[in-house]
Amino acid sequence: MKLLAILTDPRDTDRVAAIAEARKAEEFRIEGPVQSGHQAMRLLTSDDKVQAFLDDLAPLVDGVAGARVLVIPVELSLPKPSDAQRKKEDTALAAREALYASAEKSARLDRDYVILVVLSTLVAAIGMLENNVAAVIGAMVIAPLLGPNMAFGLGTALADTALMRSALKTLVVGLSVAVGLSVVIGLIWPWGTLSNELLSRTYVGWDSVVLALASGAAAALSMTSGLSSVLVGVMVAVALLPPAATFGMMLGSGKWQLALGAGLLLAVNIVCVNLACKLVFLMKGIEPRTWWQKKSANKAMKIYIAVWVCTLLLLMAAIYLRDQFNLQ
Repeated sequence: MKLLAILTDPRDTDRVAAIAEARKAEEFRIEGPVQSGHQAMRLLTSDDKVQAFLDDLAPLVDGVAGARVLVIPVELSLPKPSDAQRKKEDTALAAREALYASAEKSARLDRDYVILVVLSTLVAAIGMLENNVAAVIGAMVIAPLLGPNMAFGLGTALADTALMRSALKTLVVGLSVAVGLSVVIGLIWPWGTLSNELLSRTYVGWDSVVLALASGAAAALSMTSGLSSVLVGVMVAVALLPPAATFGMMLGSGKWQLALGAGLLLAVNIVCVNLACKLVFLMKGIEPRTWWQKKSANKAMKIYIAVWVCTLLLLMAAIYLRDQFNLQ
């Protein structure tokens, strides 16, 4: 359940009441004018109707000074909802605005993001060099590289070029920092026998493609349903940092063939995560509010999906050719 606290122009009170009645709100209450002169109202609704209410109320608050709609989660209510109601709430999509807020935060390029990339790269590099599985898993979890990919996919679904540019810039900077630092480690590390953790990130097969697609879809589903805890498992399953660190270290040490394998694995993971996210957002009906934005978003989504599919096919061809070369 969500409680919508609404402040609008008093002249729009009847329109809000009509929206509440048309959408069958659980409860609607007019509380009276506040000090600012706006009309205060409260509306209680189930999670699956939140986005519809926000879309209807947006024209009443957009561009109106002081007008706003606050979405307040209801942690507990009495009497307890029925099993059917709980099931309906559990399967409800997260509101578009909530998805956007989460994605926008993940796409920010700030000092904390860069520091996390540096720290996770160091942990991943040392963990793989020392064959320390626990350290590698820890690096996967703290690495912030999955967020920009998710934000880029959501930006495409919403036709938000600003979010797409921000996410792409953040991802490129993060990968550049990770690879650059790893190249330095590769140059100065006293190399001996390569560990299994390192070697496992230099091979990419068809199973890698399936794993990355499934993990990207799971990430998008967890994002739209609000199950953020699932993302931890996704971070481990389709981690971007270990292959990026391996790619950099292999370049730094002059092991070009191994670097190629790590680079292919990194590229496959990035492409599959983005492709799976876009397909899930498309199937879930994540789209902009206005009809002209929807038209633009649908066109852009089809173009980007086609681009990612073509890119994935090229990578699969590269994997096949590399396997054939290694067999000779």
